[in-house]
Amino acid sequence: MLSPTLDLIVASRRRRARRHSLVVVILLVLVVAIFALTLSLGQSFTPAGDVIRVLFGENVPGASFTVGQLRLPRAVLSVLAGLSFGLGGVAFQIMLRNPLASPDIIGISWGASAAAVFAIVVLSMKGPVVSIFAVVAGLAVALLVYGLSSKNGVAGTRLILVGIGVSAMLESFIAYILSQAPAWNLQEAIRWLTGSVNGAQLSQAVPLLLALAVFGGLLLSRARDLEALRLGEDTAAALGVRVSATRVIIIVAAVGMIASATAVTGPVAFVAFLSGPIAARLVGNSGSLLIPSALVGATLVLAGDYIGQFLLSSRYPVGVVTGALGAPYLIFLIVRVNRTGGSL
Repeated sequence: MLSPTLDLIVASRRRRARRHSLVVVILLVLVVAIFALTLSLGQSFTPAGDVIRVLFGENVPGASFTVGQLRLPRAVLSVLAGLSFGLGGVAFQIMLRNPLASPDIIGISWGASAAAVFAIVVLSMKGPVVSIFAVVAGLAVALLVYGLSSKNGVAGTRLILVGIGVSAMLESFIAYILSQAPAWNLQEAIRWLTGSVNGAQLSQAVPLLLALAVFGGLLLSRARDLEALRLGEDTAAALGVRVSATRVIIIVAAVGMIASATAVTGPVAFVAFLSGPIAARLVGNSGSLLIPSALVGATLVLAGDYIGQFLLSSRYPVGVVTGALGAPYLIFLIVRVNRTGGSL
């Protein structure tokens, strides 16, 4: 017979597990619902039966073009990019025990953006080559920031400050490149910088899906080590975690996802930053934040794109909508962390 104290511990763990599972299921249903809405309702309404027929490869007059070539690629890229931003962002925030340690804040997204703008404007590149430039630059900036902040271990606050400084330099570089850009490249560069799924094609989903499978799988395989790092480096080491090696693996995996998503959609503002804190409020202390944060990211990008396209007076890219949502929260979080300290 279990002791009363042990009974309480077991019951508490079961409640937390049920809450975590419930949140994941609700978020998954929400993503599916918004995905279905995106396919069915835009400037015109497409019946669910026609949508399903298109998804199974049938040729449905009108719907095959509207759903199959316009709405479906846009929705698929929104989901994959949102999953990547959410998962990569929360990995940094958990590892560094600071909600401000987002790729948006510490320069990774700006590194990918600067490389893409340079490739578009200066080298007149397009398509997959731009994406490769962005991914490589995102990884390089991450390693640079990590290296500059790794004196006697990596402190979260030091890494954030170094990242903000690197971001400022990259923003200046982007501004200079844009000021010299010819008109025919300027529009493409600005569209890319805004963060958008306009003109999405299903072929773009393949490399992003592969990156999500490889890097996301690597992150999920390190979920326990990542959770241990939430308790601090010394505690994690005492629990048998190889802290330095785990940090490197998490950084490479998270940056790989963020840079790959940025290479396809541009830097969709604040999704990587918002997903973790929102998931943390929903889940509480009931388990890993990785999957809930990924689903929150997918919800934000899907909903943000739909709002920007159909629910406002003018059409706006998804990055404008998420930026409008994220900027006030960033201010709130900075004030909160300054007053009380903060972690997810």
